[in-house]
Amino acid sequence: MFRLLCAAFTLVAAIPVAAQQTVFRGAGDTVRVFVTVTDGDRLVTTLTREQFEVRDNGRTQPVTVFDNSPQPIQLVVMLDVSGSMSHNLPLLRAAADALFARMRPDDLARVGTFGREIAISPAFTNDRAALRAALPTEIPESAPTPLWRALIDAMAAFDDADARRRVVLVLSDGHDSGPIGIGSRFASQIDVIDRARERDVMVYAVGMRGRVAPRPAIGPGGLGAMLSAGMPDPGLGRVAVESGGGYLELRGRDDLSAAFASVMDELHSQYLIGFAPPARDGKKHDLDVRVSERGLKVRARKDYVAPKTGTTGTTDTTAGYGRQH
Repeated sequence: MFRLLCAAFTLVAAIPVAAQQTVFRGAGDTVRVFVTVTDGDRLVTTLTREQFEVRDNGRTQPVTVFDNSPQPIQLVVMLDVSGSMSHNLPLLRAAADALFARMRPDDLARVGTFGREIAISPAFTNDRAALRAALPTEIPESAPTPLWRALIDAMAAFDDADARRRVVLVLSDGHDSGPIGIGSRFASQIDVIDRARERDVMVYAVGMRGRVAPRPAIGPGGLGAMLSAGMPDPGLGRVAVESGGGYLELRGRDDLSAAFASVMDELHSQYLIGFAPPARDGKKHDLDVRVSERGLKVRARKDYVAPKTGTTGTTDTTAGYGRQH
């Protein structure tokens, strides 16, 4: 499980989290919060509605939606096929297959790659053979790492008409290399964070230390370049945490397949909690999710931006959700 593997791998948990803002529009909107609960060594999935408390700007809100069953997912898997990943192709393919094996019948996925170009498979599917067919079969050794542009493109690939939760899982072992050609639009880490907020996308990221030997340091800045060679972009963890997802950094012989599988296990073990926004003021509201059971750890997004209207409707428009347990 993703949360539990954090003890074995390097989890970036101390990254400062900026305000995560998702705008909910329309008089009947419900604020949806996906919550992970652990007891330190396992995911806890059997809590009831009465054991949760949700506070909006410090004030407890009535929970109008509660579901502790696995929620359907739209998943875009973005795989780094830059030159430094060329020796990791078998690991990459095996890890993706472990991920596909964890998909439930109501989950859909697309596969993307980024290197000399950014490519994403044409349609969401649950067909494991089709997903495998979209995996890379070779990695050019000279390919760059257009990381931020790839994540922007991944978030544009979601089906707006589909009510499934939007998740991007990205694997990379290098720093963003910038635009990949003439006419290619520039994208920054901040652009990715902003787009995740706008599109209500949760990003999970796995940073992989490259296995290509660094070149000798030459001239000013050469030592820094040598030390950062084969290292994941330092902004990747921040993007993941600020979007409400999570980040793992793998070293040495850490199991990439287990890391990928753990992401899907965590996504299927979260609680969906919803409430009607108490004020439609267009402002950022702090969120605090608590449980009554002692000794449990709770992880959820920290805030949202309320819609700005003159009404306070409470209609639940969270399509497909709301089973009671």
